[in-house]
Amino acid sequence: MKTIQKTAIALAASSVFATAAYAQTAPAPAPEVSPITANVTVASSYAYRGLTQSNYRPAIQGGFDYAHESGFYIGNWNSSISWISDGNPQGANTSQSVSAPIEMDFYAGYKKELIGEGFATDIGVLQYYYPTTNFPNSSGTNANVTSNPATRQLNGVNPNTTEAYLAQNFTFGSVSGFAKVSYALTNLFGIYNSKGSFYPDLTANYDTGLYGVTLNAHVGYQYVPNNYTQTGTTNSARGQTFNMSYVDYKLGLTKDFGGGLSGSVAYVGTNIGKYGTTYAYTTANGGSAGKGTAIATLTKTF
Repeated sequence: MKTIQKTAIALAASSVFATAAYAQTAPAPAPEVSPITANVTVASSYAYRGLTQSNYRPAIQGGFDYAHESGFYIGNWNSSISWISDGNPQGANTSQSVSAPIEMDFYAGYKKELIGEGFATDIGVLQYYYPTTNFPNSSGTNANVTSNPATRQLNGVNPNTTEAYLAQNFTFGSVSGFAKVSYALTNLFGIYNSKGSFYPDLTANYDTGLYGVTLNAHVGYQYVPNNYTQTGTTNSARGQTFNMSYVDYKLGLTKDFGGGLSGSVAYVGTNIGKYGTTYAYTTANGGSAGKGTAIATLTKTF
């Protein structure tokens, strides 16, 4: 999911020529900045909070943002995904698998430099929406999850999620970034009994001043409450507690090619645990959904 990140634009012309007595001609008016921007991205893979959303396959992404001068903003962002259908090969109709090919994010908030220039405070609400077909909707059951906690995210709980977030952006010379906390007002991405999950994270970027290259670093902690202990008799992890909380990280660089075109390469990963032969978050073939992987993207902003 991509949240809006707007850079304040200062009109320097207002400080040039304090009075008309020093000006031979009136300064040219600054070009009007549109309150609406759009973006499209091609990615070698889509990872969110360190977990693959596309089973390590390419993804196409895009969205738009509207930002009012008052600080209010609203936006939408979308990406192709496969993790829901990968995890539910058999849907409500057992002859058909689940279809959930897209993630749609809708968000709105208020962002303003309340502390000072370069220090924007951002507060908002984000709705993750996953259009699904043949999804086995249910509220899940304690009995099923306790018997096999590995199915906690595959127990028929609706993956749609609502989060509230608060972020503080910062700028110190060539270093910029933000600290942010997101709080789940609903179950988190279809994880049974996970309301109240939260995700604090820190992102920092360093503008090298060389060839439009910026270094990127990120670390976050996804906390999921209410751990469950395996009670089944056939799973090799019985008696163990499945902890779905984990740390994710990212290291990379971004290149600005000009004209709204940029590219990035990054290495992302997590420390998700393994219980017996099962990972807390798995791919379609039972592998780790949070293993370290390199991702390349190309983005055009309009």
